[in-house]
Amino acid sequence: MAFVRFVISDIHPGSGVKNGLFDLVYTLRDSDDVLEEHRQLLADHLAWFAKGLPKPRRFNRTSSKGYYRRATKGIAWFRDTATEHIARMHEMKRIAEVYGHIVDVIVEERVGYLVYEDEAQVVAEPFADTRTEV
Repeated sequence: MAFVRFVISDIHPGSGVKNGLFDLVYTLRDSDDVLEEHRQLLADHLAWFAKGLPKPRRFNRTSSKGYYRRATKGIAWFRDTATEHIARMHEMKRIAEVYGHIVDVIVEERVGYLVYEDEAQVVAEPFADTRTEV
């Protein structure tokens, strides 16, 4: 099985890897510099994800006391079988690129130590050799 991640150039302060596409999409959806048609499409996709994609409960492997205050090491990946999720991400990627943003797609088979998983996604603390950039 392969896993898919959509990333932008910003670095996430907790994990130290590139941020996922969602933060940028929220910014674009709320920007007056983005066409209303694109803002509406982004809002529709985000609403679909909010309804149909569970929010991971954990981003850390540790379960020791105070784990929730520690820097998050886990990063989220879509399972390659989550075809509708991935198709919607590609559409949001396309819109972001219209406004000059570079969005890379990473496909990886070994994503790391699994912290959370559901039908569409996993969260994993990456192995040393896990590719987190293109």
